[in-house]
Amino acid sequence: MMSKGFADKTSKSLKTKKLTSSNEPYGRLISWSPWPPANFQSKYPAFPFVLTVLIIAVGQWYFSLLG
Repeated sequence: MMSKGFADKTSKSLKTKKLTSSNEPYGRLISWSPWPPANFQSKYPAFPFVLTVLIIAVGQWYFSLLG
């Protein structure tokens, strides 16, 4: 009979332990929120600046449509 890609009963399962870095924060930045992760600020340091620029650009575009 042909094997269909399933492991046979004699194969041993390999268990790998998840390694966590001790210097990287773990959990959530806001405890009740699923986003952002705790390392968000260190991962994306330019996020506040980029968000501010986008808000200003969209605001200027919106006010130019009104005037």
